[in-house]
Amino acid sequence: MRKSKLFLFLILAAYVSVVNAQVDYSVVYVNEEAGVEFTQVTSENDYVCMPMVKRGGGMVNWLSNKIIDLSVDGVHLAYLSARNNTTNIFIKDIEKKGGSIQRTNRQAVLDFSYSPDGKYFCFSEKSGKFNQIYQTSARNGYVCRQITSNNKDFSPVYSADMKNIFFARQENKGISVWSYNIGNNFLSNYTKGQNPYPLKSDKSILCARLNANGRSEIWRVNYETGTEECILSDPNRSFTTPTLSPDGKWILLVGSNILINGKAKYANTDIFVCHTDGTNLTQITYHAADDLSPTWSRDGKYIYFISQRGSITGTANVWRMTFIY
Repeated sequence: MRKSKLFLFLILAAYVSVVNAQVDYSVVYVNEEAGVEFTQVTSENDYVCMPMVKRGGGMVNWLSNKIIDLSVDGVHLAYLSARNNTTNIFIKDIEKKGGSIQRTNRQAVLDFSYSPDGKYFCFSEKSGKFNQIYQTSARNGYVCRQITSNNKDFSPVYSADMKNIFFARQENKGISVWSYNIGNNFLSNYTKGQNPYPLKSDKSILCARLNANGRSEIWRVNYETGTEECILSDPNRSFTTPTLSPDGKWILLVGSNILINGKAKYANTDIFVCHTDGTNLTQITYHAADDLSPTWSRDGKYIYFISQRGSITGTANVWRMTFIY
């Protein structure tokens, strides 16, 4: 897996669902997932974006941008939707499961995150050869505050105190983690990597980073002391999008996987969890559909993710699964 193939994070045109003859998408769950409750949250009329997945040479590469999130009260699901040749953030009431409300009025939103207080979204948008980061209200209007410009920025996420927005920036030397100070407009560059997730406990972030063999690992970086620690690495798998559980005990991840059916092998993306020190790595989805962009419910009892499972046509939807560990 070469670097140019793994980091396919900025390609907007790949938000599509493609029916694969090798996969029975109509199945909601497989035997290995028995005992887990799966609930479909969206419908085909919601036009949920499907992150790009590419397979070749027995490998799988995927777009790891975060394109679903939950409101602070856990009532509303925000998701990226492709409609009228645009991609924008929409919000749906999880329990009512009715129509959705459009919350951005842009052309090509790539990814986004809720603010910890639920009042704002930070998001990246593709504009020509650049990706720029913005902040907008999660509740009213379409007015946006531009955060960065003239760079290839993506994967924005707020710090717990909402003083900074962390994000990834692609440059000639690779991809690195930056932050923007909302109060004084100051930009800081921390470390190489992407998919930043700032921790509440100390001045540290989780991020994904390529190793010398082209596999993506999970690292913990203390940006105050400079201490960097690889907490999850596998010679046969890549892992992205680390997210800490509400109780601080688990890290939620997307990982690569190989499904074997007789002599046939199929490269796949599944959802994993591990303890915060990287131990007890556990695969929690096994479907041949692509399970991507996972996020925790606010109480930690459920995981929301995007998948084509349960759809004869292989259409992507947001699903909810119980977390029983």
